[in-house]
Amino acid sequence: MNAFLIILIVLLAAGAVFALVRGIVAFLKTTEEDLKSQGNGPSASGLRQNKMMFARIGFQAAAILVVVVLLLLNRH
Repeated sequence: MNAFLIILIVLLAAGAVFALVRGIVAFLKTTEEDLKSQGNGPSASGLRQNKMMFARIGFQAAAILVVVVLLLLNRH
């Protein structure tokens, strides 16, 4: 059971890193036109950045929950 939880933690951490990198790439692809557009709502780049931020937070939260479960299972 511990091995499964550790593998799950590693996968969730990798998912968080992946979402972080995709968010940074979306940020780097932001153009000056995206920044200057007013009144048209969020740009596609901004929406992508926001989506990746929430994905990263979700992966991190899930990883923390699995760590808590692992610690609770290994209490003596």
